Amino acid sequence: MREGVIIRGRGGLYTVKEASGQEYVLRAKKKFRRQGLSPLVGDQILFTPGDISDEHGWVEEILPRKSQWLRPPVANVSLLCIVASPHPAPDWLLVDKLLIYARKQQVTPVLIINKADTDETGETAQLARAMYAGAEAEVFSVSAMSGLGLDALKARLKGETCCFSGQSGVGKSTLLNALFGLSQETGDISQKILRGKNTTRHTELFSRDGANLIDTPGFSLLEMDEVFDPVLLRDFYPEFAEYEGQCRFSPCYHGSEPGCAVLQAEKEGKIHPARLERYHTLLADCRQAWRDRYD
Repeated sequence: MREGVIIRGRGGLYTVKEASGQEYVLRAKKKFRRQGLSPLVGDQILFTPGDISDEHGWVEEILPRKSQWLRPPVANVSLLCIVASPHPAPDWLLVDKLLIYARKQQVTPVLIINKADTDETGETAQLARAMYAGAEAEVFSVSAMSGLGLDALKARLKGETCCFSGQSGVGKSTLLNALFGLSQETGDISQKILRGKNTTRHTELFSRDGANLIDTPGFSLLEMDEVFDPVLLRDFYPEFAEYEGQCRFSPCYHGSEPGCAVLQAEKEGKIHPARLERYHTLLADCRQAWRDRYD
């Protein structure tokens, strides 16, 4: 058997690439369906190539995954690149959800503010750095059109398997094109609705200049699809960690409890108020989902 990585999957067929660069088209054996498994883009696999009597080869084994996502369906991501831009206006709640999504999988997140050349004051990047100062997420200010900041970002991506996500229209495909000379289809912003036209239709993995890049269909909504005890939400906010154990009540949800060290930190300017406000929005959602979990 040979070893390779799945770089795309469509219609029950999976394209796998060996270290040599040779590509093969495979089918998945029925045993994966019985096991409740599906091969994913990014999977390291063992396979047998096709022969004269069998046009397509077979996925024989899926090697242990370092991470696994259902939306988008990818495996073994090590770096989540969350892309935002001044236009369309950033959906910071989506950014927060993606940060949580990354940390659940123990994947490192970075925040990329694209189209920096259209923001003369740099307000969007400045706000991002202020809101996420304690969130352990690097912020890169770049422009796919002018080339601003691309060298530093490209150096950060080297050696990683990167997934680019974010709302439609922020220029993810354009950014990939500028960084690595890809030829991904791009689209314009609809002036009528000020939203992006989604141009990425399939998930695909590219290897360029020492980085593995996964381009995924754009999406504007990400629901918290896993129901969990609301008190655990705080664990996905690194800026809260230094206040652990300092609240009057234990456990503390950092909601509206008196004597809450996190709420006090926000009043003292140590935690950005917009970041905490959105945390409270997600906390309310988690509480509702927890209450409804048996319905």
